[in-house]
Amino acid sequence: MDGAKILIIVDMQKDFIDGSLGTSEAVGIVDSVVQTIRDFDGEVLYTMDTHFENYMDTLEGKKLPVMHCVKGTAGWQTEPRVMETLAEKSARCFEKRTFGSYELAEYVGSVAADDASTEITLAGLCTDICVASNAILLRAKLPNAVIRVLSGCCAGVTPQSHQAALTTLSMCQMDIC
Repeated sequence: MDGAKILIIVDMQKDFIDGSLGTSEAVGIVDSVVQTIRDFDGEVLYTMDTHFENYMDTLEGKKLPVMHCVKGTAGWQTEPRVMETLAEKSARCFEKRTFGSYELAEYVGSVAADDASTEITLAGLCTDICVASNAILLRAKLPNAVIRVLSGCCAGVTPQSHQAALTTLSMCQMDIC
């Protein structure tokens, strides 16, 4: 358990990049995310936002009434270059139905020590929703681990909300790189 190095790629899916909720900022980080995965020496994990046809009937669907990441659709798929690089690293996938993944936090807690020998790095989409939610869940699970958020490998719903999320994560003792 000592010395765990874990990279978590959050929701690098078509709908968040150039699909129904895509942004130019999200498109702009794809190459950096691919390079980060390629260069990482440690365990690589990734999440997939996963909804179903009843999405609009959920609380999230009522507050964000844009169909996205419906399992099995093109928009649900991880961006192809990102997926290829994740496959090269034998990355483990965590499908999640909400912003943060308890399953991911539990898994990381089971393979990593709760001390500074554990280094967790996050990148992906969206900084202000799913990246932040997963980082905070991981902080709650491993309060003494080093948790980094790669600001240049993340994008938010807007540039302003991206910056606000980075400020909040910094206040929650995440290292912003």
